[in-house]
Amino acid sequence: MDCARMRAIAEGLGTFAERFEGTWRVEIGQAGPVRVRVCPSKRREGAVRRSRNQLNEQLPATRPAYVCENGPEIEHPAIGRMRRPDAVVVPEAALDEEGLAVDATQVLAAVEIVPPSGPSNDYDEKPADYPAVDIPHYMIVDPRTGTIQVHSDPCKGRYRREEPYIFGDSVPFGPWTVETSEFRRYGRDG
Repeated sequence: MDCARMRAIAEGLGTFAERFEGTWRVEIGQAGPVRVRVCPSKRREGAVRRSRNQLNEQLPATRPAYVCENGPEIEHPAIGRMRRPDAVVVPEAALDEEGLAVDATQVLAAVEIVPPSGPSNDYDEKPADYPAVDIPHYMIVDPRTGTIQVHSDPCKGRYRREEPYIFGDSVPFGPWTVETSEFRRYGRDG
């Protein structure tokens, strides 16, 4: 199925999903359009903000024309993938272009924060989709367990490297470092 048809299906599913309780979005993975439930959580948003802010502080020294933002979809029409990472490192100019999605070939890194409802999308599907579109760095932050995984070195649709960390570590992420001492687990104080 071509990407334009999948995008049309995804947009139709997105309109349909708006009728359900909770927050839903539609992404296009390896198997086609998928409906993803977004579970809002203050701690999840805190991890997104902390990751994004730290990367934005470091980007001027490593990639001056890039920013880390949350919200933009990334799309690779040639292989029919469209995802919406919790945070993504992209050229700042890409955010001013016309259209719905940033070209995935421009993405340097993606960050996903595992929602309280479950990890399958972040641990199973996106580690297949992100290297397939050559995103060099992928970080999964899991406030359920207090763990972090950093994936890098995409090759033939897989990441060759996966490094585990825990909350409190200084996490190397590409040319950057993410300090995780301020990250909070779900259901735990401090």
